[in-house]
Amino acid sequence: MNIGAASEISLLPVKTIRYYEDIGLVRPLRSGNGYRDFSDTDLERLKFLQRARSLGFSIEECRELLSLYEDRNRASADVKAITKLKIQEVDRKIAELQSLRKVLTTLSEACHGDDRPECPIIEDLAGGLVQQFDMDRDLT
Repeated sequence: MNIGAASEISLLPVKTIRYYEDIGLVRPLRSGNGYRDFSDTDLERLKFLQRARSLGFSIEECRELLSLYEDRNRASADVKAITKLKIQEVDRKIAELQSLRKVLTTLSEACHGDDRPECPIIEDLAGGLVQQFDMDRDLT
């Protein structure tokens, strides 16, 4: 199967598939004319990568998960450990976003939003209220 068909089936852009090949995540055979020839196994790997990436796993995490996927003697505890680390990372990002939302809400509420030029949002962006953000972040 050529790269265009593999792209359609895996829901990955051709450019991404080429990148995955460059970094060794997939290894399609090359035909006599040099075209990539993707096997069913290659398609499974591409679909696996597409789903793993959509769940936020990094390339290196995907590499590790692929290795476990292909190891029929794997311990599910290894897969679970990787997933639990990803959950911790997601929780950290959620906390950061909640803190960011709090600061933005505070700035938005402090702004009159009228015709006057004074604006706490602009003052903060210029460095006037940076300490408040740091204090808010330390409280969460």
